This record gives sequence, C-alpha cells and structure tokens, in this order.
Amino acid sequence: MAGTKDSRKWQDSLKGKRRGLPEPVFSHVSDRRGGRTAWSSSVTVSGVNISARFWYDGQNLNNANEDAAEVLLTRMRNPSVYGDLFAGRSARSASSVSSSASRTTDRFGAR
Repeated sequence: MAGTKDSRKWQDSLKGKRRGLPEPVFSHVSDRRGGRTAWSSSVTVSGVNISARFWYDGQNLNNANEDAAEVLLTRMRNPSVYGDLFAGRSARSASSVSSSASRTTDRFGAR
C-alpha cells in the first residue's frame, strides 16, 4: 500500500482537463445510518453537477471526491456515449447557470 498519503489522481486530472471551464467545486453529503454516518460527494463544473457512485466512511472522504471526479472525467472523455456535458457553455456563461440539487443514491437506492 502507498502509505497514508491521499491519492488525488482523478481530482488533479479533472483540474488539468477543464478546457477553459471554471474550477471544479466539490460538495459533500452525509447520511446517518444506524450508529454511523456515510459520506458521498458531488462535483460541479460550469453548472453541471455529477455525483459520486458510492458512499464512504468519513475518514475516506477523499475517496468520495476521487469517485465524483472519475465519473465526471469519464463522461467528459466519452461525449459520443454520454453526450457533451458542456455543449454551448463557457466559463462566462457558467455564472448564469444555476446548478440543481443532485439526487445522490447509494447502491441500494437509498438517498
């Protein structure tokens, strides 16, 4: 294992592949589950909000950011599959685009 240093591979890649878009903004959500709290993340770039696929323990919140960044980068790199997320958007128009609240669900369908 690589020690205790957090990996930021996907987050760093996302910052490098912005294509003139504004800086990505990560948001965190929590869900109390019994005696524990599960955490997830979403990333917003130019009004496009993408959620992480999974929920994580609080000490692994960076993994939630990595997950959200990976999902967004995958969609950006495959516009023929997912469509161009940023079609017609520019850094200037990003401020006029309001982001809607994302519906984050875990793998069991719970919010």
